[in-house]
Amino acid sequence: MRTMSDTMAQFAAFGARQGSFHMPGSSPSRLESLADFGSNPGRLRGHGYCPAGLARKAPLVVVLHGCKQNAGDYDHRSGWSQLADLAGFALLYPEQSPGNNPNLCFNWFRPGDTRRDSGEALSIRQMIDAMIAAHGLDRDRVFVTGLSAGGAMANVMLATYPEVFAGGAIIAGLAYGCASSVPEAFDCMRGQAPSSDEELWAQLRQASPHAGPWPRVAIWQGMADHTVAPSNAEDIAAQWRTAHRLDDAPTREEISGGRMRRIWSNRAGEAVIELNTVAAMGHGTPLASDLGAPGPYMLDVGISSTREIAAFWGIADDASRAVSAQNVPPKSVSPKPIPRSGPAARTPLAAPPPRTSGATVKADPASPTSPAAVSRIKDVIEQALRAAGLMK
Repeated sequence: MRTMSDTMAQFAAFGARQGSFHMPGSSPSRLESLADFGSNPGRLRGHGYCPAGLARKAPLVVVLHGCKQNAGDYDHRSGWSQLADLAGFALLYPEQSPGNNPNLCFNWFRPGDTRRDSGEALSIRQMIDAMIAAHGLDRDRVFVTGLSAGGAMANVMLATYPEVFAGGAIIAGLAYGCASSVPEAFDCMRGQAPSSDEELWAQLRQASPHAGPWPRVAIWQGMADHTVAPSNAEDIAAQWRTAHRLDDAPTREEISGGRMRRIWSNRAGEAVIELNTVAAMGHGTPLASDLGAPGPYMLDVGISSTREIAAFWGIADDASRAVSAQNVPPKSVSPKPIPRSGPAARTPLAAPPPRTSGATVKADPASPTSPAAVSRIKDVIEQALRAAGLMK
């Protein structure tokens, strides 16, 4: 039987694998500390960045780092402040403290930190208000993104304060409400906490009294991710599709090489949800060589998620939005809906079935939802427990 000590050791091992191994402060930081932003019940730190000559009513992007990372290092490697200089928006970087979580993970699974007007969620909300007031930013153009634990916490913010955000982007994250304890968090990460569309919507609906309109959401996931199972990306998409009252089948799908982009549009033809999956990518933020700096869990795969996320939100132009290989326009196909309840909902999600029209993506044998991958994850966890002296 799994004990709490075992689970905490597993969580520590997850943090060590998931986040950057750079010590805090190892990268030059362009951020300034944010002080006196409210009661700060979640005991978080805050950092901000405003480009020189920033116009009034500029957008604000909230960026949440992963475990074992800090605000300055994530900004340096993701390239967000570089893009802010070019596109003219402000940045807010909440930062976890060791007193809250020794691995510097945002506590996306702890009820006291994931409820509206409580804990870490409220601290981040207070920082947003402070940044807007201090710099005259646009309350109608506030966005949030994050990686892994930060991605899960970004979804917490979208769920608990949907009226605050015009959009969000979740990288290797989790559906809101999928866990309320450390053991449940691990089940979610492994894709072993199946939820129907109705259950996912119920969790989102209970997070706030908001009745719409809802933020637009971009989701990014590596299909070779052995830390957060790719099925979690499907759960996030289902959660927000239901909020937007969209069909299971995407409006269009673009496939090129190992990258797939599925887009769901509203009745006005506006893209409100997109799901980006990269077949050979592991756990991390996708980068391209022209923006940011690759490092542990900051992965140069030739796709700048930073630039594409800002373009999806409409706050930065990006000619690379068209997913293409060798300048060939992407082909659109109309895929069959993926079942999301019952046994079929949890089949490996490395790629859809081959199609006779349009491009195809080969199934990824290293999918973390396969039995072999699950066994490897178990082996890694057990090795960490033995190293910590918690298992013989």
